[in-house]
Parts: sequence; C-alpha cells; structure tokens
Amino acid sequence: MPFHTPPEVLLRQCVRSGKNMTSQIIASSSCSGNQVRNYRAAVVKQLGQPMVVESLPAPKSLKAKEVLISTHAIGLNFADILQWKGQYQIKKELPFVPGAEISGKVIDVGENVKSYKPGDRVVAIGVNGGFAEMCVADSQLVFPVPDHLSLMEAAGALICYSTAMMGFTRKAGLREGESVLVTAAAGATGLAAVDIAKNLFNCKVIGVCGGQDKCQFLRDRGVDHTVDYRTEKIRDRVKEITSGKGVDVAVDQVGGETLLDCVKSLGFEGRALTVGYASGSIPKIPANLMLLKSSSLIGVFWGSYVQANPSAFRESITSVIQGLNEGKLKPYVGTTFSLDQINEAFEHILNRKNIGKTVIAVREENTPPGV
Repeated sequence: MPFHTPPEVLLRQCVRSGKNMTSQIIASSSCSGNQVRNYRAAVVKQLGQPMVVESLPAPKSLKAKEVLISTHAIGLNFADILQWKGQYQIKKELPFVPGAEISGKVIDVGENVKSYKPGDRVVAIGVNGGFAEMCVADSQLVFPVPDHLSLMEAAGALICYSTAMMGFTRKAGLREGESVLVTAAAGATGLAAVDIAKNLFNCKVIGVCGGQDKCQFLRDRGVDHTVDYRTEKIRDRVKEITSGKGVDVAVDQVGGETLLDCVKSLGFEGRALTVGYASGSIPKIPANLMLLKSSSLIGVFWGSYVQANPSAFRESITSVIQGLNEGKLKPYVGTTFSLDQINEAFEHILNRKNIGKTVIAVREENTPPGV
C-alpha cells in the first residue's frame, strides 16, 4: 500500500478541519462520470440528538487523487458515537455527517488515480461523512476488497482489525502461543483481537463478555475460555484458568474497574493494552501494580499514527489485508440496519446488544455503482 504523500496530509482534512462535510465534497475538481444529482446522508444537527436522514447535493467534481464511491455498507465504530455525542478527541462543527469506514463500488476517479476504475469493489477509511449513499475518499486510503469477502464484511474489516493489529504487534510484541485476555470480546474490536490472536498467533484466548449467549458465541469462534462479567469476577476466573500465573497480554476497551482487573490479571512481564473507555470511566491505576510484576500498561490510539508514524500506520493495515487475502482473518457482521435506522443502530451498540460488527446496509451486493 504505497503512500505517495504523507498520510497526515490525507487525513488531516477528515479529522481536524471541522468544516461542513457537504461544503467540502462540493468544493472538489471533475467528476464527469457521476450523473446522480442528490444522495441521502445521516446528518448530526445537535450533539447527542437523533440524526436526520436528508438529501444532499451530489459532488460535481473530484480532486486529482480522489475517488467517488457508491456506498454499499458502512461500518459503525464507537468513535462515531463519541463524535455524535461531542465527546471525541477531535471536535466537528455542526452540522456534520459522521462515519469513517465504508465499502462500495467506485463511481468515478480523479485524473491522477490509476489504481482504481469505475465498478471496482473497494473499502475506504478516513472518509469524511461516511454515513451516506456516496462519499469521496482519498485514493491512498482506498483498498481493494478480496474476492471472497462481501462488501458487508469488508465494511468492518479495517479500523477494528488494524487497531488490534497495531496493539498486538507494535505495542505488546505478541508472540505465538502466548495467553491473551480480551474484554468486550464479543464486540467489533474485541472480536477482531480474538480473530488475530487465535488465527495469526495461535494464542490461548480468554474472552470477557456479558451474558451466556455471547459466551457461547465466543466459544463457537474458537475462544478457549470465557468470563461472563455479569456473574463472574474477571480476576478470579483468570487466576483459575491460568493456575495463578496470569496472562501475557490483555486488551481492554472498557476502562474503569475492568481495566484495573486486566492490569491485576497480568503475569510476570505482562502487557496490558488500553484501547478505549466505553464505560465512560478512566481509572487511576496504581503504578506499583506494574512494578511488582515488571508489567506494562500501554496506550493504543491507532488513529494518531496517521500523523505520528505513517509507516507503522501503513504496516498495521497491510498486515490485516494480508490476513484477509490469505483467508486467515474472518470479519463477522452481527447485525445490519438500513440508513434510515441509523439512530436505532447507535442505540443497539450503546445498549451493548451488538455481537461483532454492526453495519449499515445501503445497497445490495450486485447493485451497479451509482444506482
């Protein structure tokens, strides 16, 4: 995945500009192949309030390195919910269209784009305004979808998987056969971590989730042991499973007491990855816990690598794509909603009902681009 310009140039507009998405799209340069006049998008008009699906004018032109994509599926990420609430690290000005991960078919390309042509099946990340029937993406953040993967599966295959890949390979230095504890293991990022740990590193995986239905689902996906946090204590179960040794690596997206349990569940020289705080609670971790076991607590903010370390960002994505192409990684779509059900989809995740990736289905797989 060669980058011809530094990736920070590519994504800075998407995450820092704070400009209205509609005005950004219309201000682009020669989209001769697009005959669609309008498209529908989910617009945030008030933070934390229901989004409004409305018609917006289609882009009339493209910049030289841009790709216009007919959206078939949209991957929902917790960052989208945080942006909708106004709680994400980077704020957007109202009104705006959320969404940063989509799959679909190419409608048109800018004059300098040689890698893609109309009709190609692609997945794109870092898009600005992905909750829509079409969007513009930088060609260097667009990737071909493997033939065996549906566009629905592809919509959830990059952000969560690349986050987990970055954490395991660059931050935790995960080694084959190690033991891994994953919290929120039935969620999108958790399940991606499970998939990578089991199928690329042959690790012994302990999955934490809420409810016996999710526990059974994880066991069916190959998880070695499960912990139902509703009825069991994480630390006690990990002690039991590991015969008191603790785990080599823990991945947590929940925060609060759950992160503290992860740190306490580490073995000697264990590494805990903190990926997010879905509980809304950021705990104070006693430093002596790391000292006693020579263990580590490591933060993973995958998106920051776009600017801070582009090569590491690129490597995390290419590693995931390789695993997908080889058929070793298998993204799981648990629930789909229509674009008109975007608010219900958010509630589904907020109520912790999701298993795997929640996806917005916009078009059928065999729909021609732009229709």
